[in-house]
Amino acid sequence: MEEFDIIIIGAGAAGLMCGAEANNRGCRVLIIDHAPKVGEKIRISGGGRANFTNMDVTPANYLSDNPRFCVSALKRYTQHDFIALVEKHNIAYHQRDHGQLFCDGSASQIIDMLVEEANGVTIVTATNVTRVSKSENIFTIETDRGSYRAGALVIATGGPSIPKMGASRFAYNMAKQFGLSVIEPHPGLVPLTFDNETLARLDGLAGVSLDPTTVTLGKVSFTEALLFTHRGLSGPVILQISSYWRVGETMTINLLPDIDVFQHLKEARASQPKKEVRTVLAQILPNRLAQKMVEWTGCEGRLAETPDKALRRLGTQINGWSITPDGSEGDRVAEVTVGGVDTRELSSKTMEAKSVPGLYFIGEAVDVTGHLGGFNFQWAWASGHACGTACGQVA
Repeated sequence: MEEFDIIIIGAGAAGLMCGAEANNRGCRVLIIDHAPKVGEKIRISGGGRANFTNMDVTPANYLSDNPRFCVSALKRYTQHDFIALVEKHNIAYHQRDHGQLFCDGSASQIIDMLVEEANGVTIVTATNVTRVSKSENIFTIETDRGSYRAGALVIATGGPSIPKMGASRFAYNMAKQFGLSVIEPHPGLVPLTFDNETLARLDGLAGVSLDPTTVTLGKVSFTEALLFTHRGLSGPVILQISSYWRVGETMTINLLPDIDVFQHLKEARASQPKKEVRTVLAQILPNRLAQKMVEWTGCEGRLAETPDKALRRLGTQINGWSITPDGSEGDRVAEVTVGGVDTRELSSKTMEAKSVPGLYFIGEAVDVTGHLGGFNFQWAWASGHACGTACGQVA
């Protein structure tokens, strides 16, 4: 039975960062992963270019039942720290809208960087953990390739999003095994779906996109691009709001946040009274969508023949469309999982379980979920760094 100072289960973004930091502090580190290669979620992220962080990271970009938990780790390892690491390895990158940073080349550059930083760490892949136990101050990890022991165990296996890549509820099962509570997880950053009746009304709109749009749910609001799909709605603005949405809730979509549609149509009626409402509307909305909006509100006809009441109804439909999704596309395509190991059970400085010395949870496994745009990777880097630092000090 091989012995280490730290065993990390999960060779994703958080696990690799944690391993590299602990290794740099002189620890004997083992990382175990069931996948044949490390960093698979990094590899597919950002269209293969890895949206590895964001220039504008703040605690407000994260959801959690315990909103202040992420503050400590994010403050101690910032986006600028990770950017410095990227630059140290001469990885070219660029900034896109909303502060998002991407590799100029391949996402594999980030994986290679992390593996290089973890030089000296023992990494075993294609290995399944079959049993985890603790006796006194030692954890024993049994796998289908042998058993290992360590004084510290880090769970970095993420959540169940994208199961085709082997994602599972392993982290939650470990938390429950050791008596920690879990905030019930659900898919986040995921397209939303509609019932058959709503889909029938939207028939013919699949593929139509608008940018920008504003989607509001309660006190939360995002302004980004929207896309109609065969099953509902997608696009960055929908992915963002999906992390907050719960079944049965109604959200409001402003399809033209920069235009007061009622006022626009009134002015058009005064200057172009003989034009069809649909024709004028198609100048500011995609044609297919303009046609649907006119049909839904019964505003077909010339502007001159359309009273204020009807124009206002049409304007309200476009600037304040209330819609109630019936579900989401689920873990199958969700970019992240909202919920996870209850942060009230963990130290915000070290990620260690308060009731189980030596047991740590990091990354997506924890009930901290970022917005779209590199924020979840930054949480992986920050929580992994905090944990690796703490483990290194103990060892």
